[in-house]
Amino acid sequence: MRILLVEDHIELSHWLSKALRDAHLSVECAANGADADALLHTQDYALVILDLTLPKMDGLDVLRRLRARGGARAKTPVMILTARGGLEERVQGLNLGADDYLAKPFELAELEARVKALLRRSQGGEALVHQCGALSFDTVTRMFSYGGAALALTPREHAVLEALITRPGRAVSKEKLFDEVFALEDDANLDAIELYIHRVRKKLERDHVGAAAITTLRGIGYLLQPRGTPP
Repeated sequence: MRILLVEDHIELSHWLSKALRDAHLSVECAANGADADALLHTQDYALVILDLTLPKMDGLDVLRRLRARGGARAKTPVMILTARGGLEERVQGLNLGADDYLAKPFELAELEARVKALLRRSQGGEALVHQCGALSFDTVTRMFSYGGAALALTPREHAVLEALITRPGRAVSKEKLFDEVFALEDDANLDAIELYIHRVRKKLERDHVGAAAITTLRGIGYLLQPRGTPP
């Protein structure tokens, strides 16, 4: 799941990005309101974490413009993260369509809990645990298990496998996987996906009952299914 973090304090942005990536989330950063507004015009995110006091465009204006656009992107969940703690600004942000509000300073554990709650809420009726044979993914803990044991994955391997297991029975194109795995600022090309597909396949090669496998559908994408299932 890709999150847009809009924060102009560079050290805080780096710290929050690391914490969210450690929680197996993909994070892109914007350091001012204008850049955030441009990204929200063209990119899809599972969640926006938005500071209010931003250069070039105030956070409330970013939120207002996002909600006014209409379409699916306008419904992106937004958490306001700011030192502005006054009741009037909290009410204004919520009235403009913010889904949550967390005042600085804050505890990292609370931020992570609120992020996970917003992501669960945005998924609506989707399953909390996704299953493919012996492979399972818990959307609350954001952990994979395979044959009953924890499956160790790097952040990008995790992003690839999450994109596949949360789309059961559907092929995922290389382009979609690239968008899910890499941030805009990453120095990578589309062929890098093949490397991570290879790495994840190696980790799924264990002899479990109901072992999972990634099938390549030429010209279409990649499909996760129990091993031995016809594509």
